[in-house]
Amino acid sequence: MTDDATTDSAPRADLTGWVRTPFTGGGVTHDRFEKGSGPGVVLIPELPGLTPEVLGLAEHLVAEGFTVSIPSPFGTPGHEGTLGYTLASVSKVCVSAEFKAFATGAHRPVADHVRALAADLAARTPGPGVGVIGMCFTGGFALAAAVDDHVLASVMSQPSTPFPVSRARRIDPGMSAAEFDAVAARAAQGSVCALGLRFSEDRAVPRERFATIAAKLGDAFEVIELDSSPGNVAGFSKTAHSVLTGEVRERDGHPAFEARERVVAFLRERLATPTTSA
Repeated sequence: MTDDATTDSAPRADLTGWVRTPFTGGGVTHDRFEKGSGPGVVLIPELPGLTPEVLGLAEHLVAEGFTVSIPSPFGTPGHEGTLGYTLASVSKVCVSAEFKAFATGAHRPVADHVRALAADLAARTPGPGVGVIGMCFTGGFALAAAVDDHVLASVMSQPSTPFPVSRARRIDPGMSAAEFDAVAARAAQGSVCALGLRFSEDRAVPRERFATIAAKLGDAFEVIELDSSPGNVAGFSKTAHSVLTGEVRERDGHPAFEARERVVAFLRERLATPTTSA
């Protein structure tokens, strides 16, 4: 970590020690960054890309005993997530056929890439399968990846795709009907479970989307909603968004810190990993 854990800011890290290799899957090639040992977790960056805060989460997962593999489908790895840089990244992904940012009921080609990456990671790491974490723009891709039998745990942190600019988009789960049915069938068999996280006032991540997923997956879908309403005890702003990165503070009892701890525990439960010390 590059930041002192006692500071009142989100954990951050850089690319030191991460192994960068190209990976081809789903008909496209993206660089991937890998580090750690133990069962595998695919961590899909949030917009604008593989920022120091995303790497802070990645380093935490490595310290907790996971092999972490990060695809880099957009942005410049290691670049600060400034406003201008973020807006430029958003404008690019909005018109990309790989992501289909506004489409409803759509199969997204990026999900095929994530599935291929998960299968490759599962073949090289211990445990019965792997977990996938998606955040913000990539949140729903983690659940779409669960069509693959190698994926045992999906974590959707503030999934915002498709962008919720209409009711149809607010209730959309972020994948095709066939993919949604396949994930639901696996969930009914106990083969996969999902965890969803959002802030209560986050308009980019509508409650209706989680309601759609909960109706389909039932008890296999766990939801954590952090209070960001006016006057909330933790002091989150009404624009709080990044549950596992930007809003985390390294303090016991802090809601985002506790949410991150629940994610680690969820991954351990699903991937049958022992508790490790950082």
